Amino acid sequence: MKLVYFSWIRERLDRTEEEVELPETVATLGDLIAWQKTRGEAFEAVFEHDRVVRVALDHAHVDDRSEPLEGVREAAFFPPMTGG
Repeated sequence: MKLVYFSWIRERLDRTEEEVELPETVATLGDLIAWQKTRGEAFEAVFEHDRVVRVALDHAHVDDRSEPLEGVREAAFFPPMTGG
């Protein structure tokens, strides 16, 4: 799966995107976020308050952490945005 990072998330993880092989236990968006927390201190800090991080799966915004990942090719992580 391709993982893409934006804004302060990209800066803290020191990467724009990456291709990863997900463990078989990662089946939902919530599982993906929990797995991200295990990938080192920077990931743990970014995803500590995971509701602050917004996610798009294949370019569609998703709030439901029980959303299945089957067939998903890309997950993008970004902070909340404001307009004005």
